[in-house]
Amino acid sequence: MKSAAFRAAALALVVTLAGCKKEKEETDATKVPGFDVSSLDSTAKACDDFDTYANGGWKKKNPIPGTESRWGAFGILDKENKEVRLKGIIEEIAQAKDRKKGSEEQQIADYYQSFLDTATVEKRALEPLKPYLDKINAVASLKDLAAVAGEMQKVGVETVTGFGVEGDLRNSKVNILYQGQDGLSLGERSYYDRTDSSTVKVRGEFVKHIDKMFTMAGFTDAKPGQTILDFETKLAKLQLTNVELRDPVKTYNKMAFADFEKLIPDFDQRTFADKQDVKTDTLIVQNKPYLQNLNKLLKATPIATLKLYTKWQLLSRFAGFLPKKFDQEDFRFFATVMRGTKQQKGRVERAIRSTDGLLGMPLGKLFVKKYFPEEDKKKVSEMIENVRSVYGERIDKLTWMSDSTKAKAHKKLKAFTYKIGYPDKWKDYSSIEIAPDKLFENVIAASLFQHKEQVEKIGKEVDKKEWLMTPQTVNAYYNPLNNEVVFPAGILQPPFYNRNADDAINYGGIIAVIGHEFTHGFDDQGSQFDDEGNLKNWWTASDRANFDKLTKRYIDYFSGIEALPGFKINGALTIGENVADLGGLTLAYYALEKSFNGKEPEPIDGFNWKQRFFLGWAQVWHMNTTDEALRNQVQTDPHSPARDRINGPLPHLKEFQAAWSCGAGSKMVLPDSARVVIW
Repeated sequence: MKSAAFRAAALALVVTLAGCKKEKEETDATKVPGFDVSSLDSTAKACDDFDTYANGGWKKKNPIPGTESRWGAFGILDKENKEVRLKGIIEEIAQAKDRKKGSEEQQIADYYQSFLDTATVEKRALEPLKPYLDKINAVASLKDLAAVAGEMQKVGVETVTGFGVEGDLRNSKVNILYQGQDGLSLGERSYYDRTDSSTVKVRGEFVKHIDKMFTMAGFTDAKPGQTILDFETKLAKLQLTNVELRDPVKTYNKMAFADFEKLIPDFDQRTFADKQDVKTDTLIVQNKPYLQNLNKLLKATPIATLKLYTKWQLLSRFAGFLPKKFDQEDFRFFATVMRGTKQQKGRVERAIRSTDGLLGMPLGKLFVKKYFPEEDKKKVSEMIENVRSVYGERIDKLTWMSDSTKAKAHKKLKAFTYKIGYPDKWKDYSSIEIAPDKLFENVIAASLFQHKEQVEKIGKEVDKKEWLMTPQTVNAYYNPLNNEVVFPAGILQPPFYNRNADDAINYGGIIAVIGHEFTHGFDDQGSQFDDEGNLKNWWTASDRANFDKLTKRYIDYFSGIEALPGFKINGALTIGENVADLGGLTLAYYALEKSFNGKEPEPIDGFNWKQRFFLGWAQVWHMNTTDEALRNQVQTDPHSPARDRINGPLPHLKEFQAAWSCGAGSKMVLPDSARVVIW
């Protein structure tokens, strides 16, 4: 059950940086500066390239570690949260004695131990996969394949289609089954049709990777890599692009399950659903033509090829939990070839991250006890209300929106709710059987638990208190179905939120992030949902046309930015995040100005508050990135590269030009006619 693939929530930040202190009392030595002036590159000009000016010094001092594909505020805090803080929590639990069976402590300690028990993993070889391989080998028809694929979906093995459970976009109070396209190993259809040399090389390495995995597994299939690439290439041509998938109206096709079956009659969807314990008479289909064309493709494809593809998906899904040679080859292709990561993390670090991946909420409960001061929750609440107030003022001043639509925008803004730090109620994970010497079975048990949890939601009321992220996650999100913004404890640390920093730095950091999340409620996707979280038009036709003209100009602007030679930013894919960045900066700037009540603070380190505000924004996104990761991001990620998240919105802000006294001919300045101001 691939719930995440069908979420309507547009997650706002890929990751970020920070660190709440264990003790409330801090010494001068432990205080994190608001902005470290050694991060600057004084040879660059702020008005020509603000990222290099603000972060050039930092970039020179912080090369990408071999274990990473990109390195910045994001990765630094993520590493601190997981490889230091969670590691300490896990190892303390692991050393304790007499852990009660079924307790969170027992599950955490035993899963961690099972991941570290490489001797058992090596000894068992591919034996854990045998029951699944036997079922694949026994497939003789498309109906057989549907049954086997459905069973394997329960443990996360992909196939050409998938189910997910979310709130109904047009009735957000009730959960419903969604169906969507799936099954591309390279993640996005552009990888299958681009003709540039780097993408062609990736496809060649993909073929070699599959061939090697099959050889190591002892499989005797002829040319498995090329066969699978050829099949996935045909599959990719049938799928919607990642830009087309952004349209919630186009991808909302509610129908009876019986009618859904008729769209793809030769791949038995009833059997596919039954094997996943899915019971429903109604669902929402992502793309009808895809299913009809998929049916033709499956009928025209030899059953031997489909079995080969299914075997590959099984092997790929569990490669990280198999003997070292499979794990390393999986890393070589997906991490090194695809993203430029040179070195795999150590087994202990990976054990921590794997434990966090499967038992993140139980770990989160322990994390916030130790590292999230409650006073920060109150402070962030105040910040959110400040942003809400300023957003309302910005709506009132809009010249392109009518009064009737403004009234509804205010209604939606007022209805915004928020979650801070961690859930009020923790889920019960005690039914998951975890043993210290059965890594594969532990992964299966956790996967089945998650699948069962999703399936049981179908037709039931949406739990508005549920969190889509763990507390230790360095991220934040807006969920349009709940009309809520969510800030896990993991992000509420420097440089986003630094209790020791001046207001200008914090407003350029956490307040801009809060404003970013609020703006998601009014971006190209979020603006299509009303105050109750339903996909419903609340705009006049002329106001929507005005909004679309503004966003089209911003799409064209970002589409003109080349991230790497031959790889331009996809403005249509990144428009939601780009609009949210522009809105977040605008809201934060005016919230900061309002907070001074006409009494401006003294400069710090030679920078006035306006300049420090933008320095705060820049340090949030400072990052070094491999070329491979950058190419992958441009093709698959709705977020623009870090450099362009910093520099991209600034030429549209007169406030930036004034702060740095930029002349009209500066590279970071646009003429008024070219500036885009939305919110």
